[in-house]
Amino acid sequence: MRVWAVANQKGGVGKTTTSIALAGLLADAGKRVVVVDLDPHGSMTSYFGHDPDSLERSSFDLFLHQGVVPQGLPQQLLLPTSHERIALLPSSTALATLERQSPGQSGLGLVIAKSLAQLWQEFDHAVIDSPPLLGVLMVNALAASQQLVIPVQTEFLAVKGLERMVSTLAMINRSRKQALPYTIVPTLFDRRTQASMSTLRVLRNDYPEHLWPAYIPVDTRLRDASRAGLTPSRFDHNSRGVLAYRALLKHLLAQLPAAQVA
Repeated sequence: MRVWAVANQKGGVGKTTTSIALAGLLADAGKRVVVVDLDPHGSMTSYFGHDPDSLERSSFDLFLHQGVVPQGLPQQLLLPTSHERIALLPSSTALATLERQSPGQSGLGLVIAKSLAQLWQEFDHAVIDSPPLLGVLMVNALAASQQLVIPVQTEFLAVKGLERMVSTLAMINRSRKQALPYTIVPTLFDRRTQASMSTLRVLRNDYPEHLWPAYIPVDTRLRDASRAGLTPSRFDHNSRGVLAYRALLKHLLAQLPAAQVA
């Protein structure tokens, strides 16, 4: 199984769309994919028609056993999605209560890595939609991951968020045997705006070795896909956004993944 986390400490940058677009393209290619929603807002869970406010069981249940994951629990928590080859480990609003605990002391830092270990044979890929806060959940996402995707909206404030994310990563990498490789993905790009063009220039100057050389354009078809509850490629496989995500997927698959922490 290859495990990717999609993370940025700033919200609204296309994190959930990126997670679902990549998972959808992998599934279209015949891969079995598990998507893991670790964001207490539950955007990915809502996308696939489940309500994070009313779910009885969710990824929160994995954290209730002092860092041990009972055998078979991750499997029991999986929900179906609109794509027959994508299973969802859903979020619930209860996840927000975990963030009050310090990631270091709780012994809960490897819960998701241990959970995915139980699903290792059943899926080819896992894509984790990480929360926007640095806490127990993001530590879990990054510890379980072999490769990190950082979507960055092409506007000035998002670059500030990227700086925070990269320094968080440097901190987390100190506790890993092998640094987590990351790819910065410019999103919501609109070539007609000065903000998009100048932000892309800044990214190319400041992060040349980590930046994916292309970008994900603004595309209303991506929003339409989420309203329909379908992966973007199932909704419209030739839209500009999907063509860009297809190129991104090819780029990510060519990278060498790191070993997990756990």
